[in-house]
Amino acid sequence: MPDPGFCLHTPAMSLPHRTIFRCPVFCCLAVAALLLPLPALCSSEALIAAAERGDTAAVRQMLDAGTAVNGRDDRGRNAVLAATQEGHVATARLLIERGADVNAKDSIHDSAFLLAGARGHTEIVRLALAAGANLASTNRYGGTALIPACHYGHVDTVRLLVKSGINLNHVNNLGWTALLEAIILGSGGPAHIEIVRLLIEHGANVNLGDRDGVRPLAHATQRGQDAIVRLLLRAGAR
Repeated sequence: MPDPGFCLHTPAMSLPHRTIFRCPVFCCLAVAALLLPLPALCSSEALIAAAERGDTAAVRQMLDAGTAVNGRDDRGRNAVLAATQEGHVATARLLIERGADVNAKDSIHDSAFLLAGARGHTEIVRLALAAGANLASTNRYGGTALIPACHYGHVDTVRLLVKSGINLNHVNNLGWTALLEAIILGSGGPAHIEIVRLLIEHGANVNLGDRDGVRPLAHATQRGQDAIVRLLLRAGAR
C-alpha cells in the first residue's frame, strides 16, 4: 500500500531519506535557516557591505561565524579595503586583527595600505604597517603610499611613512618622486612646506629631477614657493 504521506507521483525515495524529510526536528531547522538575518548568511559580500558602512558589530558577528576575512566582491575589494575607503578605523582595526590582507589590491590596484596613504587615514596606515604592509607596493600610477600622501598634503601620514623605511626616492609613472609631487601638485602652503621639510630631514634626494631632468629647486622656483626654495637651498639643492 502506498505511503499516505507522499503523492503517488513522487519519485521513488529510499525509506531513510523519507524519514529524514518527515522528521519534525529537521523541518524546524530548515525553516530557521531560511529566517536567519543577512549577516548570519556569512557571505563575503555581506561582510564587505558591513565593513563599508562601518558596522563593526556586524563584521565581528560574521567573522565569528566563519566568514572568510579576505573574500572579494565584484570590484576585487576585500573588507578592509572597503572599510578604508570610508575611513572606518575601528572596523579596519578589527579586520586587520583577524588577519585581513592590507596589501590585497582591487581591480584598480588600490589596497588598504595604499589607499590609507592617499586618503590620509594615518591610523589605518599605522595598523597596516604593523600588519606587514608592503612598502614597495604601488598604485595604478606607479606610486607608493608616500607619494599621494605628499601630493594631498597629509602631514601626519607623511610623518609616519618617512620613518617606516619606505623608499623616499621612488619614481612613479609620471617620473616624479614624493618630493617632486609635493612641489608640482602641492599648494606651496604650510602643509606642503612641512612635508618637504620632513622629506629632506629623512634623506630625500633634493637633486633628483623629473623625466626631463628638471629638478625640485627649479619647479619650486617656477611656482613661487619661496619657503620651499629656501629649504631646498639649505639642503644643497641645485
